[in-house]
Amino acid sequence: MSRTCLVVDDEPTIRELISLNLEAEGLVVHTASNGDDGEAVARSVMPDVIILDVMMPGRDGYDVLHSLKSDEATRGIPIVLLTAKATDEEVWHGWTSGADYYMTKPFNIEELLHYLNMIFESTGPA
Repeated sequence: MSRTCLVVDDEPTIRELISLNLEAEGLVVHTASNGDDGEAVARSVMPDVIILDVMMPGRDGYDVLHSLKSDEATRGIPIVLLTAKATDEEVWHGWTSGADYYMTKPFNIEELLHYLNMIFESTGPA
């Protein structure tokens, strides 16, 4: 069984870049372009990991993060915040909001893949 990942980002090029790289690693990738759709897909698919942008029109990533981490059914899904918010204060806010990992844009795809492999190793076989 393949691992699944949900990529939630309002930038089509970011979604495509991440999706192509994750699919090349054998992951099944679902995408959403906004917070509402991202949360709905997360609840229906129950992915192994979520890569979540913070700054999106409408509901931002922090709201989605809070909602998913507050729910028993989705609280255990690791969430990687991927955002342009890069000040120390913003990074700290991301960590204290419940993110499992925090990456800033522009990002290194190898670093993202490495972290996802660490998540998958710690959660056991698919």
